[in-house]
Amino acid sequence: MSKIAVVTDSNSGISQKEVNETEGLFVIPMPFMINEKEYFEDINLTQDEFYKMLAGDCDISTSKPSLGSVIELWDSILKDYDEIVHIPMSSSLSSACETAINFATEYNGRVQVVDNQRISVTQRQSVMDALALAKEGKSAEEIKKYLIDTKKDSSIYIMVPTLKYLKRGGRITPAAAAIGTLLKIKPVLQIQGGKLDSFAKVLNEKVAREKMIAAIKKDLETRFKQFVDNGEIELSIAHTNCIEKAKDFAAQVAAEFPGLKIRFIDPLSLSVSCHIGEGALAVTCERVYKNK
Repeated sequence: MSKIAVVTDSNSGISQKEVNETEGLFVIPMPFMINEKEYFEDINLTQDEFYKMLAGDCDISTSKPSLGSVIELWDSILKDYDEIVHIPMSSSLSSACETAINFATEYNGRVQVVDNQRISVTQRQSVMDALALAKEGKSAEEIKKYLIDTKKDSSIYIMVPTLKYLKRGGRITPAAAAIGTLLKIKPVLQIQGGKLDSFAKVLNEKVAREKMIAAIKKDLETRFKQFVDNGEIELSIAHTNCIEKAKDFAAQVAAEFPGLKIRFIDPLSLSVSCHIGEGALAVTCERVYKNK
């Protein structure tokens, strides 16, 4: 049986502390440029520090890990492990995935890069599934196949409290942002297949929560129904620097879906937070691997 390591990046929301507590798990910290200085998430940039800089209108941009740092990590891991399953953020949101896929060809199948269109909480779930499959003795190639086959079996819906950062990132025009701000619009976004898209426009958080819950309910009753019936679906809550609000939303979601487990109440990755700002709430549903 091959000894499998699972590698991901900090977009998954997995901390370095969790890495130290989990055998076979490795997390690459995502780099950020803030006022022309490079920072690494969860290394020399905490969540609190990031949001203070964001609120201070610092010049913040996301970046990708250097190819050299990724290759150095792979080479180090392969001294102790037979194979690697590498789960980066979605290729729809970063070129890092494609770069990793191209260079993995140099490793004669020992490194399997998974582009399963995930980010944040659903990316974390892919990592948890990969670790579970590795414990069952699956090869890196078999784990990759499972993660690709199930890549569409998740949904994320996010309420954004301000249009400021969507405008800054070029995702909406300044004119649309000005009108939206004037009307106090709070957009609800969705991530399906790795892309951040508009889902609904509402006027307050109460309605936004109701919209997100209704969207999850529809998913559970339609495209995910068989997974619900098989006990393979769990829910998660995510937020951007508003944990108490997230806990309250989790209680509201739990009341709506009493038969389903809420697995995580996690911060959204800082890469997503760059585009939506502080105070966002999200609900996700994801298929969870169950031992057959």
